[in-house]
Amino acid sequence: MFLRRVAVALPLSRRFLSTNSSHEVTSAIAELNKEMESVFGEPPSTTLASSSSDQFMVQDSQSVAPKVADNEFSLTHIDDTGEAQMVDVSSKQISKRVAVASCKVIVGRKVFDLISANQMAKGDVLSVAKIAGISGAKHTSDLIPLCHNINLTHVRVDLKLNPIDYSLDIEGEAASTGKTGVEMEAMTAVTVAGLTVYDMCKAASKDIQITDVRLERKSGGKSGDWSRER
Repeated sequence: MFLRRVAVALPLSRRFLSTNSSHEVTSAIAELNKEMESVFGEPPSTTLASSSSDQFMVQDSQSVAPKVADNEFSLTHIDDTGEAQMVDVSSKQISKRVAVASCKVIVGRKVFDLISANQMAKGDVLSVAKIAGISGAKHTSDLIPLCHNINLTHVRVDLKLNPIDYSLDIEGEAASTGKTGVEMEAMTAVTVAGLTVYDMCKAASKDIQITDVRLERKSGGKSGDWSRER
């Protein structure tokens, strides 16, 4: 004769559900084991009990907020309270700083031909975008809230027509002798130049794309020289 064991729903004690210490968890599990033994006539697996206890202990230890690693990089534009701040560069050394950035403006064949022939209704696209990029670099601190207002010693913006993909390759360079870098000035220069190309050509096409705005290389300052790997 075969006996079929019927699963019995056991009332979990309130103490078991609300335990906060390993001692209370162990006592609650022991109490639950006695209830199960009284119903089924045999003690539950000790492996199950120990694994359940270990599981609760692990979960309890994971509830503690992890500490930040000592060697983890910090954000210089965030203060101790988590608020945004302008970095104090008064203690930094004065050095010559140079940064070069680039971007690409994909205009399509129709607009490319109009720019090449200087037949765009608004005028000379390359010349206007060049001046706009230089002006943009000089106004970087007005556009980016936490950038320092620095004295630029040089700004260069070059635009080259690329017939391979009907685009304009823009490169911008910013230089200064001071206590903070000019990466943002270089990237602002190429971005504003690219936006100017779009503005002057949008009547002919809305498909123009400004892509790949990025820093190419920089020199000077505490971090020294850096160049993008190609």
